[in-house]
Amino acid sequence: MAVGIFDSGLGGLTVYDAVTKRLPDVPFVYFGDNKHAPYGVRDADDIYNLTTAAVERLWAEGCDLVILACNTASAAALRRMQEQWLPADKRVLGVFVPLIEALTERDWGDNSPPREVGVKHVALFATPATVASRAFQRELAFRAIGVDVEAQACGGVVDAIEEGDAILAEALVRSHVDALKRKMPKPEAAILGCTHYPLMQEVFQDALGADVTVYSQAGLVADSLADYLGRHPKMIGPGEVSRLLTTGDPRKVSNQATQFLRRQITFEAA
Repeated sequence: MAVGIFDSGLGGLTVYDAVTKRLPDVPFVYFGDNKHAPYGVRDADDIYNLTTAAVERLWAEGCDLVILACNTASAAALRRMQEQWLPADKRVLGVFVPLIEALTERDWGDNSPPREVGVKHVALFATPATVASRAFQRELAFRAIGVDVEAQACGGVVDAIEEGDAILAEALVRSHVDALKRKMPKPEAAILGCTHYPLMQEVFQDALGADVTVYSQAGLVADSLADYLGRHPKMIGPGEVSRLLTTGDPRKVSNQATQFLRRQITFEAA
């Protein structure tokens, strides 16, 4: 048994990298659905069906706790999974929670009424499917009032990152930031709502300006998971070996992942 991490492709490796460094003694099984990536351009039912199939595969590996290290899956599928599908002895957690905890400075379990927070103007950069779901705005509204969120669908960025085209990825990021700033000239904070985007965090920061606080997910998720496992140690299980699985070509995905994280990464066929 281990803790499962799921993403539609390579982006979740930023979370995998952070959690393995934060929790070096915890075994993880990473599942990348590279065959069907990207999810960000799919409809909600398609995303739901692919995500539930991936989670079931991780259950088969003994992962009773699964992290959806994919904002698109978290936005389009997680609530439906938790309400209609998830067995009582399993847990599936999304990646929005740590972001909203950081932005609102309140714990997820705090069920007090929404209140004003320090940040009033927030830019959200995400995939088209995540933006269309409005999941981030919905979850934020449960906890904060008076926050204006302007979302920018960042088409093409994930593909450019996965293809290793850094020049195109940077150009696209700057174009999307310019488009966002035409709608919200002075954001106070920016949410990088895709696990691929931490690789472009410096470009986002430069394009937004030094006075904008940029929230990235990997480190926040790692800290949140460490806290969760401290409160629910039985969810770790007795496993000892971490594994990385893919629905794509293992050799190709391994090469891409090695370039992605700049260290040797080896995938097995799922």
